[in-house]
Amino acid sequence: MTVQTLIDSLQRLETVYNDMLDVAEAKRAAIVKNDVDTVVQLLNRESKGMKIIEQLERERIEASFAFLQSRGVKSQLELTLTELARLVFDPEEKTMLLEIQSRLSRTLQELKEKNDLNQQLLVQSLDFIDFSLDMLTGKSSQDEAIYHHPSDRGGSTGRPGLFDTRA
Repeated sequence: MTVQTLIDSLQRLETVYNDMLDVAEAKRAAIVKNDVDTVVQLLNRESKGMKIIEQLERERIEASFAFLQSRGVKSQLELTLTELARLVFDPEEKTMLLEIQSRLSRTLQELKEKNDLNQQLLVQSLDFIDFSLDMLTGKSSQDEAIYHHPSDRGGSTGRPGLFDTRA
C-alpha cells in the first residue's frame, strides 16, 4: 500500500475538521444571539461530524498500519505523522504528508480555541440565567451561606422577589 492512501485519508479528515470549524463559528454566533434552536441544530450537526471523524480516524490508522507493513515494519506501533514521514522515500509524497500534517495541526488548534470560547460563553450564559433566577425568586447567596434556625426565619423573610416560591 502506498503512502497516497494515508494522504487521502488525512485530506478527508481535514475536510471534516474544516466543516467542524464552520459549525463552531456558527455555534458561537448562535450562543451570542441566544438562539437555542440553532444551537441544538448545530450540536446535532457536530455530533454527526464526530461520528464521521471516528470512522475516518479508524481508516487513517488502518492506512498507516498498511503503509508500515508495506515498508516491512511488522509492529502495531501508532507512529506520529512525522515518524511515518521518515519512512517515505519519495520527496514529493513526503512533502505532501508533512504539509497535511501542518494544516491539520493548525486546524485542530483553531478548533480547540473556538470550542474553548464557546464553552466560556455557555458558562457565562448559565451564570447569568442563575443570577436572573435568584433575582426573580429573591434568593441571596449570602443568606443561603449562613445558618438560620427554622424558627428565626418566620419573622424576617427578607425581600420576597417577583415570585412567591411558597405558593
